[in-house]
Amino acid sequence: MKKLFKRENYLKKIRGFYDDVDMIKVITGVRRCGKSSLMELISDELTSRGIEKENIIFIHLDKRPYKSIKTSDQLEKIIDEKTLRLNGIKYLFIDEIQNVTGFEEVINAYREEGEYSIFITGSNSYLLSGDLATKLTGRYIEFEMTTLSFEEYLGMKKFYEKEISLDKDEEFINYILEGGFPLTLKYDSFDDKRLYVDSVIDEIYEKDIRKNNKIRKKELFKKIQTYIINNFGATTSVESICKYLKKKGDNVSKNTVYNYLNILESAKIISKCERFDMKSKRSLSGEEKYYLSDLSFYFAKNTDNRINYGPVLENVIYNYLKSKGYKISIGKIGKFEVDFIIRNNMNDYAYIQVARTIDNDNYDENGKNITEEREYRSLENISDGYSKYLLTMDKLLQKRSGIKHLNILDMMINNEELL
Repeated sequence: MKKLFKRENYLKKIRGFYDDVDMIKVITGVRRCGKSSLMELISDELTSRGIEKENIIFIHLDKRPYKSIKTSDQLEKIIDEKTLRLNGIKYLFIDEIQNVTGFEEVINAYREEGEYSIFITGSNSYLLSGDLATKLTGRYIEFEMTTLSFEEYLGMKKFYEKEISLDKDEEFINYILEGGFPLTLKYDSFDDKRLYVDSVIDEIYEKDIRKNNKIRKKELFKKIQTYIINNFGATTSVESICKYLKKKGDNVSKNTVYNYLNILESAKIISKCERFDMKSKRSLSGEEKYYLSDLSFYFAKNTDNRINYGPVLENVIYNYLKSKGYKISIGKIGKFEVDFIIRNNMNDYAYIQVARTIDNDNYDENGKNITEEREYRSLENISDGYSKYLLTMDKLLQKRSGIKHLNILDMMINNEELL
């Protein structure tokens, strides 16, 4: 039996639902982020609690002998065969369930029997669109996984007995360039890591995009994908993409670009972060930023390894916040902007500004640090009582206006909650 690295950040979110026969547990996330392994970890915990192994049923629809199962009748038949004479709760784990046409009705039928605790995975949010959302409304709960956080990256390197530098800044640079796909850590060569990420991108296109969408113009789709990957963390609109493509000789409708962006988002390659006007309390359409589900998508597609720390640090923080389950938006306060507003399920808020450093020699004629003033100004213009954070790479931390100044690496290594 293979030993798995424990993804505790996700296990603790799901544990309260292990025995819940009323709610279907849907685990989503970009392909190869570790969803199948998470289900195996859940199975291990059930076994350690004394659940009989016969009551834990795994159906991996991408693997033998189940990859030929394509219809709901075939799926129902195999489930019945495996659970015919079992007593008590049956723990049903189905991987890549979107491979089965009409799976929603079958899964819901087993849920209604009240004897099945059901866990399903899918590599993209097609799982949560269309029929699943309408037929199972109120009957499922989604757990979205991300690739490895920096804390998990270090933990998994230790787990695989890989060498870890004493310089955490050096390890952070490695994390940025290599990305957080768990299997990349098995490879020692940087070239091998890049080849693996390239294979993930190709697999996402073949299995999650081409298979589920009618992409009439593959080259155009690739251009839009390349554009959005290369401009991660920048304010982006459909109109700006159309103008860029027109300069390249492609006249494309806004509707086509919008649809292709939705496809990339559904495949979990990118994640859209909307801008929120704090005065009107409304989202501002057309002024979004897109972040990568894993930074290795950018570095695998570009030969230049120079790091633009502005968007890179924003992307790292965005994924860290997402792994915590926070709702995230960009904050607009008049002419000022705050990088992120986060909200938890209790409707508590926090405001976050991200910068590489404020500890520099960028002073004006009055002796004030221009960078420090800029980063604090947006937060100081917020008058409510919610928490405010400035996240930087600085070793020496500032104390000002009640704003919490945190070192990014220490925050992530300690797995700190911000709400």
